[in-house]
Amino acid sequence: MKLQLDRPIAVIDLETTGTNLATDRIVEIAIVKVSTDGQRQVKRKLINPEMPIPKGASDVHGITNEMVKDAPTFRQVANEVRQFIDGSDLAGYNSNRFDIPLLVEEFLRAGQDFSVDGRKLIDVQRVFHLMEQRTLSAAYKFYCNKILEGAHGAEADALATFEILCAQVERYPEIGSTLEAICKFCGEEDFVDFARRFIKVDCKEVFNFGKHKGRPVEDVLRMEPQYYDWMMKGDFPMHTKQKLTEIMNRALLKKV
Repeated sequence: MKLQLDRPIAVIDLETTGTNLATDRIVEIAIVKVSTDGQRQVKRKLINPEMPIPKGASDVHGITNEMVKDAPTFRQVANEVRQFIDGSDLAGYNSNRFDIPLLVEEFLRAGQDFSVDGRKLIDVQRVFHLMEQRTLSAAYKFYCNKILEGAHGAEADALATFEILCAQVERYPEIGSTLEAICKFCGEEDFVDFARRFIKVDCKEVFNFGKHKGRPVEDVLRMEPQYYDWMMKGDFPMHTKQKLTEIMNRALLKKV
């Protein structure tokens, strides 16, 4: 069985200043875009994060402050990146919890509302952990019988991730060969924001953290509107705040 695509898939890998969705930034982005006929296009860019790269992060991916000092900022390449992945489903390794959420944050910081609505989001790590429970380099060795040269380089990681996805489809017929089937197999919770502060339960957004965990967001905002102000001033990702504002506005409209 081979992977079937009904539209292009963009496999994304980011190297960053750290792992905090609200405060960290991209220093390298690589996208492998695969068309329905199997043709591949690669876009890779170093990005000036407009903040110092911690030594611990540089030790992992090898990108230093000197290497990015003359690179464009994300704001300067946002339109180019957006156009490249327009009309594509998205995939990556741990991408649903990190790469895609952080990419959305960067778009929002650049003043662009990048939506994933209607796109299939395939996290290859999710399939891997459900089936084998290992790391990216081990996954590449296990599924493709290759050594991952240049690990923690965004382009090498993105290319390896796509090869792993194709190998997973061939190895596990039960996960299906379409992105829709793979999404269903992975069975991730119906999240509202990428940080998963809100999830959907019975078609309602509910809090997924804190003292209001499990309660409908609209109900809390009506009874305790100051909670909205607390979250908007807090150290939450911009995407979380955007979704909170959408829910708040909807709740206010229901009062009219």
